[in-house]
Amino acid sequence: MTAPPLRIAGLHAGYVPGHPILRGVDLVAEAGRITVVLGPNGAGKSTLLKVVAGFLAPLRGSVMLGDDDIGALPAHRHVALGIGLLPQGRSTFPDLTVEENIELGGWSMRNDRRRLAEAVEAVLTRYPHLRALRRRAAGSLSGGQQRAVEIARMLVPDPRVLLVDEPSVGLSPIVARQVYQELQALRAEGRTILLVDQDVRAAIAVADYVYVLGSGRNDIEGDRSAFEGDLGAMVRGWLGV
Repeated sequence: MTAPPLRIAGLHAGYVPGHPILRGVDLVAEAGRITVVLGPNGAGKSTLLKVVAGFLAPLRGSVMLGDDDIGALPAHRHVALGIGLLPQGRSTFPDLTVEENIELGGWSMRNDRRRLAEAVEAVLTRYPHLRALRRRAAGSLSGGQQRAVEIARMLVPDPRVLLVDEPSVGLSPIVARQVYQELQALRAEGRTILLVDQDVRAAIAVADYVYVLGSGRNDIEGDRSAFEGDLGAMVRGWLGV
C-alpha cells in the first residue's frame, strides 16, 4: 500500500466564532508510521481529528493529503480519498448485527453491492473471530468485541490514512494491548496513522513520532526516544501538580 503523507500547517479551528480551539497547529504524519498527538484535556486533540476527518472546516491554515488541500472538503470526500476514522468511545449500533455494522463502513459503495460484499468479506477474512459473530446484535458483545467491529468497519473501504481517537477507552488492559498490536500491524502495511490518546505510556510505546499540544498550539515534539523518560512528570505538568 502506498499511503500519502498528511501535512497540517498553521491550522486554526473551533466551534464558536471568535474562540478557536486550535491556534496554529503544525503537524506531519508520514506513511508507515504512527504519529501520536498527546496533551491535557482541552488541548484540541479531538478537534484536530475532526478537521482531518472533514467534520469541522478550518478557520485558517491547510490540511494537505499528499499534494491536495482537503481542508474545505466534506467528510464523505475525505472517505473517498482514503481517510478512515476510529472515533472515541462506543460507536456501534447496538440493535444492528455485527455484519450490518461492518457494512456501514462501506456506505460509499452502497450502489455497488458486489463490491461492498467483497470488501466486507475481505474484512471478515482479516478478523475471522468476527465471522462467527456476524449474526449477533452488536449490543450483545463485550467492549473489546465491539471495538473490533469498529476497527473492521473502518477498514471496509481500505483507507490509506487512519485517524484513531482514544482507542483504549473503556477497555481492559489485555484488550487495549490487542488494539495497539493491531495498530502496529496496520502501520506495517504502510498506512499513515494519526493517533490521539490519553494513555500516554501505551501511545508512546507504539509511536514513531510524538506531538504534544497545549492550549491549541504546538508545545513539544520529537521521536519516541525523546519521550520515554519520566512520563509521570509530563502528566503532572499537564495537571499542574
